[in-house]
Amino acid sequence: MTLEEKSLACLKGLAATLPNQSIFVNTIALREAKASSAIENIFTTDDELYRSLSYQDDDYLDGPAKEILHYREALWKGYKDITRDKKLSIEAIIDIYREVKRTRDGIRPYQAEVVIKKRGWGSLIAETVYTPPRGKGVVEQKLKMLVEFLNDDEKYPLDPLLKMGMAHYQFEAIHPFRDGNGRTGRILCILYLIQKGLLDLPILYLSAYIVEHKDEYYYTLGNVTGTQRWEEWLLYMLEAVSQTSEYTIDKINRITALMNKTQSIIASSKYSVSRLDTPKLFEQPYIRPKNLLSEKIKSINTAKKYLSELEELGLLSKQRMGKEYVWFNTDLMNILTD
Repeated sequence: MTLEEKSLACLKGLAATLPNQSIFVNTIALREAKASSAIENIFTTDDELYRSLSYQDDDYLDGPAKEILHYREALWKGYKDITRDKKLSIEAIIDIYREVKRTRDGIRPYQAEVVIKKRGWGSLIAETVYTPPRGKGVVEQKLKMLVEFLNDDEKYPLDPLLKMGMAHYQFEAIHPFRDGNGRTGRILCILYLIQKGLLDLPILYLSAYIVEHKDEYYYTLGNVTGTQRWEEWLLYMLEAVSQTSEYTIDKINRITALMNKTQSIIASSKYSVSRLDTPKLFEQPYIRPKNLLSEKIKSINTAKKYLSELEELGLLSKQRMGKEYVWFNTDLMNILTD
């Protein structure tokens, strides 16, 4: 077993022991969504993002936050598809893209003159650095071959991490959509690891590494196209898997420790909030009273009472947001954003 596979196995095993996996999947998936979008120069602050998340209303969200939440929804849709079908398909890839971009568009038409421009500032007319394949049926055929490469281990018996890296390059080179190819391609990396049993849940924060090493990402990606230098690219992707596995393990351990500490403080308090399901406080940093409603807590007034008690215990702080008050889990936000 390679170092990268050991790191993934450790992450997979840790996730399996969690009492409420959805908490970590949601928080880690949102961090992945933010980082992946940042690679495409879609920026929002952590505070804006989590404020938006507390509403979950497209009419309220601004542009960047909306795109980031759509990415997370696309990741969830892809996860449900891969766990159901056990393999990738062109239709599933298109569905992920449509969720990312919130469009009914599909594979770019063969006559569309899509090109990749040089990044950064300089001339008003950016230099074209790559022209994706085009022609009637060309993109569809190349996607068909890519899906076969990923799904058929008898015909293509390669290490799954190497296949993931090779397939990511191929997907970006095919560039099947007008826009959103980078974000769609990074979702496919995570889904492929789930397909091969290296992960059970979409909790690998792969884009964090790419954000920190973005120039190297584009440099090694371009070198495969220009001079077929596969080794540098694959080593880059393997390092991304290893480092982000360790990073995600650290996040999960710290959130778990904070949750246990919070539960201990609540249990030893005199307040009725001890009846609250503590994991509810860790689904997102901003907590609205309606977020706590459940079979146990059926009224907004009871939820407000519990949140006020948590504020008195120093576990949450109250802030005004629009016409209402929300409660803020500062310690959780610090873990998520550092």
